[in-house]
Amino acid sequence: MVSWVMKQLISLVMARTRAGDIRPTLALDAPDLTFVFPGRNSWSGTYRTRDDHRQWLERLVRVGVKTDVDEVVAGGWPWNMTACIRGRSWRDAPSGERVYDNRYVIWAKLRWGRLKAYEVYEDTEKAQALDEYLTAHEPALMA
Repeated sequence: MVSWVMKQLISLVMARTRAGDIRPTLALDAPDLTFVFPGRNSWSGTYRTRDDHRQWLERLVRVGVKTDVDEVVAGGWPWNMTACIRGRSWRDAPSGERVYDNRYVIWAKLRWGRLKAYEVYEDTEKAQALDEYLTAHEPALMA
């Protein structure tokens, strides 16, 4: 039951982000959120504030990367919950060609319904390939 409820929430939040509205995601952030995106690409880093997370999400929307959820497994008590989210992310070029297609897993810790920490695991070589595509074809989006 908890996993089903969490999937409904995450699906709604990601749908809003795909539409360009990151406010539902930010509303889930704890004040002391830690967000980790591993790898060696322009997306990588450890982000320790809501403002850092907001800037990262704003860039995601500006670049046009879309995310969707396939499955959520959640458990624990409301004051110490763990959620594992599996899904996909993609980006299409203005021509319609799919230039980024990836799978991800997010490991998240929540306290009283607020994201305390989460880390995204995906094929970081594909994220680097997206950087290379943007640099060559849409350099304004790399700023």
